[in-house]
Amino acid sequence: MKTLLALLCLASPALAAMKVATLHPIVADLARQVGGANVEVVEILKPGGDVHHFEPATKDIAAMRGSKLILASGKGLETYLDKLRDSLGAGVKLVEVGEKVPSIPYVCDHDHSEEHDHHHGEFDPHWWHSAENMQRAARIVADVFAEADPANEAAYAANAKTASKRFGELKTWAKIEIAKIDRADRKLVTAHNAFGYFCKEYGFEPISILGVSRSDDSSLKHVTESIATIREHGIKAAFPEDQANPKVLAEIVRSTGVKMGDPLVADGTAKHAHTFETMIAHNVRAIVAALGTKK
Repeated sequence: MKTLLALLCLASPALAAMKVATLHPIVADLARQVGGANVEVVEILKPGGDVHHFEPATKDIAAMRGSKLILASGKGLETYLDKLRDSLGAGVKLVEVGEKVPSIPYVCDHDHSEEHDHHHGEFDPHWWHSAENMQRAARIVADVFAEADPANEAAYAANAKTASKRFGELKTWAKIEIAKIDRADRKLVTAHNAFGYFCKEYGFEPISILGVSRSDDSSLKHVTESIATIREHGIKAAFPEDQANPKVLAEIVRSTGVKMGDPLVADGTAKHAHTFETMIAHNVRAIVAALGTKK
């Protein structure tokens, strides 16, 4: 009997995991959490990459071959998606996970130079700075996985529920930490306009010196207005971002005498913080360390 069972097992190998390619590290981590053992995740944009300048190369296209799904962050962040669809051809479904997550528009605090360009569109694409958005995204990914692999629908739904609970717990922790900052000091001064969803969820006023792209320049008028805003509101600190040139922000810090906080993770691709959990934990700790006064 044992020999017969062994032969049956050899004749009926376990089904291979569904191959899914991802175009953002935070989406990759979410896919792993929701997919579990039923999904093989292939990261195309890896931690340390630059979401604003990345475009899949020939080797990346080759790595995506055989994927049942390709998950993008969406909201205009990956400007190459139309070209990618043409390269992959029919049979591969490309899903913009953030497409069904509520958008918030960019808010420009100042006039910009003529060269300034919100080349990612009118809406902020950094939707994964919000725990609530990540909870929505977990459900979206579970639904997409279930549609492609109905046999494991229950597992995907359960994994999404577990991930959603974890995101909710992290939001609770973040609120407790942020309560150490006086409400009057909850103004988040950064170089780039990447923290709108974070500010909305945790009650900060965002003040950005530049636009969305790390290559955006700021006009002299914008810098002057930013200095005046910082002085007028008695702002305590300004924050540079990982992988970004802090030159303009450093100039403003010198002119105003405010504290320079630790760099925040803006695009979710930092090698040390490329999951939602590690990114939010890093950013909350950095913000509280610079702005917090309550013990």
